[in-house]
Amino acid sequence: MSKDIVVLDYGLGNVRSVSNALRLIGATASVTRDLAHIERCDGLVIPGVGAFPQAMQNLHETGLIEAVRGYMRSGRPVLGICLGMQILCDEGTEFQRTPGLGFIPGCVERIPIAPSEGRLPHIAWSVIEAKSAAQAMFVGLTPEQLRFYFVHSFAATRVPPEFVAATVNYLGHEIVAAVGRDNVCGTQFHPEKSGAAGLQVLKNFTSRC
Repeated sequence: MSKDIVVLDYGLGNVRSVSNALRLIGATASVTRDLAHIERCDGLVIPGVGAFPQAMQNLHETGLIEAVRGYMRSGRPVLGICLGMQILCDEGTEFQRTPGLGFIPGCVERIPIAPSEGRLPHIAWSVIEAKSAAQAMFVGLTPEQLRFYFVHSFAATRVPPEFVAATVNYLGHEIVAAVGRDNVCGTQFHPEKSGAAGLQVLKNFTSRC
């Protein structure tokens, strides 16, 4: 039976790429902000490309804040992607301090790359290191296959180790690449743009739905 996955439509994010990737692995993916549909779906994906304050403002303006928090509390699977992962945290500092959804302890800050070290944003295919908190996120992938596409200038910091599912090294800086807590997980990388490995991550997510 196909899993009914909602890709949250809150005005930010490459919702088409995410929904297409989910359909490719056999899920029924709907791009919506309809509260009734969100309430009854099997899994929720929060995509995101853009700025932390705009994401939270859009969630407020569309009346989705409590719906998302309620869904996370329900125990059903939630996946945040890129900015969608970042807003799972307590707060962000992009442009201004902004409260996040507060499910993952931590603060989203600019990656401290000096001009002499290299370029920012981090735009690259990078190999990540899975941690014990990865749970079932990377089932079916060998350490050599954990290579994903990143594009970001901000990253989650001060996340307790028990919630860090993976890290990535960029120019000598260890960056949180994935988080996990109970039914909620997030990837700083874009699984929908990461080939077979990314599709496997999405399969692992839908298998929990």
